[in-house]
Amino acid sequence: MKIALGQLNFFVGDFEGNLRKMLAAVAEAKKQGADLVCFPELATCGYPPRDFLEFDDFIRRAENSVKELAKAAQGIAIAVGSPSRNPVVEGKDLFNSAYFLEDGQIKHIYNKALLPTYDIFDEYRYFEPAKEFKVVEFKGKKIALSICEDLWNLGNENPLYTIVPLDEMMPQKPDIIINLSASPFSYEHARERIRVSKANVDRYKLPLFYVNQVGAQTEIIFDGGSFAISPNGHVFEEMPYFEECVKTFDLEEVVENGRNNERPKEKIPLIHDALVLGIKDYFDKLGFKRAILGLSGGIDSAVVAVLAARALGEDDVRALLMPSQFSSAHSVNDARELAVNLGMQYDIIPIEPIFNSFAESLRPHFWGHGFDVTEENIQARIRGTLLMAVSNKFGNILLNTSNKSEMAVGYGTLYGDMCGGLSVIADVYKTEVYELARYINKDGEIIPENTIIKPPSAELRPDQKDSDSLPPYEILDAILYQYIEQHQGPNEIIAMGYDEAIVRRALRLVNTNEFKRYQAPPVLRVSPKAFGVGRRMPIVGKYLS
Repeated sequence: MKIALGQLNFFVGDFEGNLRKMLAAVAEAKKQGADLVCFPELATCGYPPRDFLEFDDFIRRAENSVKELAKAAQGIAIAVGSPSRNPVVEGKDLFNSAYFLEDGQIKHIYNKALLPTYDIFDEYRYFEPAKEFKVVEFKGKKIALSICEDLWNLGNENPLYTIVPLDEMMPQKPDIIINLSASPFSYEHARERIRVSKANVDRYKLPLFYVNQVGAQTEIIFDGGSFAISPNGHVFEEMPYFEECVKTFDLEEVVENGRNNERPKEKIPLIHDALVLGIKDYFDKLGFKRAILGLSGGIDSAVVAVLAARALGEDDVRALLMPSQFSSAHSVNDARELAVNLGMQYDIIPIEPIFNSFAESLRPHFWGHGFDVTEENIQARIRGTLLMAVSNKFGNILLNTSNKSEMAVGYGTLYGDMCGGLSVIADVYKTEVYELARYINKDGEIIPENTIIKPPSAELRPDQKDSDSLPPYEILDAILYQYIEQHQGPNEIIAMGYDEAIVRRALRLVNTNEFKRYQAPPVLRVSPKAFGVGRRMPIVGKYLS
């Protein structure tokens, strides 16, 4: 038997487009000699569909897509993820299902049993868990068909669940495990899902075929990386990351060869490629063409500019350089040099005259009060206004350049440098931004070296440096990582050896600035715990206050 994996980029709610992609992949799989082609979880409607699942018309269109795909199941079988209706009155109205299509008909439906309800997942809100587990027979083989999370309760060790779907199917003596997945990217997850899949293979001594979707749905990025694992636990082959691909595997070769062909998974290259895809799909799927950003000469805007140029093309990215009276000459020069290196359009609009106009208008009302954060924020908001003006006039979507360290502690100005349609690096700590810059420059200088080595500064007052307001980033980021990603409280972090005053101040800043993050643009998710839908905190709360 030959099994094809259709690793495709789906678009939530685009039933016609998703169907066209799958029909083209079916034709390609036939050309490759496949007997069966497999598509990811909820492929007909795209993942995650969220509250679209509450619309009857949405479900009806998904059902129609399955029927159209079934017509193409002639000379080849198709496994595809799609929602299905629950015929029983009790429970949720829907199942998250895998359809097995053969000879123009729906031969078998498997319903997902383990419904994740954590981080970015909220499947139990919509779906009823499966209670029946049957293998599907095809070409003399028995297939244990499963969906994504169903692999993640090995030996009933996961405290979130009480059932092991594959254990339930083993008495039927399956020959193959096939998993249809929509597994979101984080820089740790690619390695983790290989580990869990290998553990399943080790437990059941069966070959496993795992198909994952690719592409971005707003903030959630899917990396592909579909694979086949031999019964000896070796990754027979791992498909490309961040690319669409249809690949056919010979079952006999996967079983008998047992070679090890796993791809490298280095953190910074993965983050780079994920962010490029995240920008590209956000623009493509929303019909946007051009981007704009403020280029300050600092490292954050420099990295975002490079990522945007690689995602959209340098002709469709525009930069504004907006120096103030506090901007250093080298910052302007660094920004200009980067724009020239990238070949992107840039314009220089000094903000000092605008700031002076604001200051003059406010002088009678601010009498007796000196220069403080108010005047710093005015400058940031002037820049935000200029960027939004160009965005409105020419249709360039504004990219936000705040990093995760700044977003965490509120080191940014609402309606100023926090403006934007998409936060590109707000899930990348400042120390990781430097690593990204070095990676970008690995084959030659694109980001000016001075941008990388100079002390970071907002340049909103004379001789300002980030270190005036924040601990060194290598310390701050380590504390933030323990609190945000690892869910460690202040006492646990202090016990690791970090200064108590710094820890308590940093964590207090995180909690008291939730109101800012609530108003921030969507954040491209690349870490195990990003700001946004996967981290739900009260705006008003007393913990650590």
